Amino acid sequence: MELSNINRVYFVGIGGIGMSALARYFAKRGCVVCGYDKTRTALTAQLEQEGILISFLDEEETIPVAFREKYEDTLIVYTPAIPKDSAILNFFENKGFDLKKRSQVLGIISEGMYCVAVAGTHGKTTTSSMVAHILTDTGFGCTAFLGGITTNYQSNVLYSKNNVVVVEADEYDRSFLTLHPDVAVITSMDADHLDIYGDESHLHESFNLFADQLKPEGRLFIKDGLPIAGITYSATGQSAINAKNIRVDDGCFVFDFEDGYNTIKDLKLAMPGKHNVENATAAIGVALSLGIHPNSVKKAVASFKGVKRRFETIVKNDQHIYIDDYAHHPEELKACFDAVRQLYPEKKLTVIFQPHLFTRTRDFADAFASVLSSADDIVLLDIYPAREQPIEGIDSQMLLSKINNANKQLCAKESAIELIKNKNPELLLTVGAGDIDTLIEPLKNTLNHA
Repeated sequence: MELSNINRVYFVGIGGIGMSALARYFAKRGCVVCGYDKTRTALTAQLEQEGILISFLDEEETIPVAFREKYEDTLIVYTPAIPKDSAILNFFENKGFDLKKRSQVLGIISEGMYCVAVAGTHGKTTTSSMVAHILTDTGFGCTAFLGGITTNYQSNVLYSKNNVVVVEADEYDRSFLTLHPDVAVITSMDADHLDIYGDESHLHESFNLFADQLKPEGRLFIKDGLPIAGITYSATGQSAINAKNIRVDDGCFVFDFEDGYNTIKDLKLAMPGKHNVENATAAIGVALSLGIHPNSVKKAVASFKGVKRRFETIVKNDQHIYIDDYAHHPEELKACFDAVRQLYPEKKLTVIFQPHLFTRTRDFADAFASVLSSADDIVLLDIYPAREQPIEGIDSQMLLSKINNANKQLCAKESAIELIKNKNPELLLTVGAGDIDTLIEPLKNTLNHA
């Protein structure tokens, strides 16, 4: 399907962060855009305000007339998270529509463009957002499809008239194999999505296939230590591209960048943590490879405000500090905890964690328990199932039993606000990829008025 021929687009699962970015993109192009999602959220409300019609009933009758017959200019996009028995999904399948996944649509959009693709089991949202911000802030420009809401732009999609596109390349369901990037970044390859891949070796095989998709003259930036050949980057000082002299200054991480050709001193990064310094190092490497001047890059890095739910400071006053993060893998949790400890080493850390997926909780229970045990006070919510059905014996009680810490407890999500009100923590961290974000505003209000 040619991008120029698309005039009408329907999204089955429009409320997802990646799907909503595509919806906004096609609406910006002047297409008729509609969709379905099962849950109203702040994001779907924004889409509706932008003129996109959304139904929250999975019923055939809710599909607009314009999408009831198959036309050559009509595109139907779906997310694999939609159940196979969805009435709307089955309507389009039975009518013979050619349904596309989000990743396939990204492939259609990026075909013929200069594509920068950022992949990794974690770190890809922050890194791709940093790349997109540097390109935008310096005036270079880019269109970007991101897996989070950037604080600078309050959006998950950026627009530009030039021929450069930045995409977050998702490894789930091997989605990133629809892309053929000119520049690629791989931030991490830790075992994840084992419900899809079976084991870590098959996950690594998929990342190798992604690397092979790079165009002949393309550049591949690789986090040092990953088993793929490329331009290595790290914060260890032993890579082709390095962050050095890392320190904390007035709540910001400050570091120097070196790649053998360029040295940029005293870069300031508002997003804390060594892992984010490494993400910034990769983003800087990409920007310099596109010919952007180091001084412009330094200014852009300093002005990057981060991504919603990626180590986002919600409350910071004399009594309370509250940080929210999307971490949902043991390695992400560890990086997040380390960043908190670096910034606030003397404060008692209270953590509310919502496990994400039964399979992930099962596969990494011991690793989750090890990281969570390092907090001072742990509150576990029920597992957020997302696309999965329950697995016998796999629940938050099982995970709680493995945590080696006396200050631990289970809590229903609806009881969390009252619990935190009673605890009155000096340093609170909420983490998880499910619907724990619905607690952010109530917790913010509770702590601000405690």
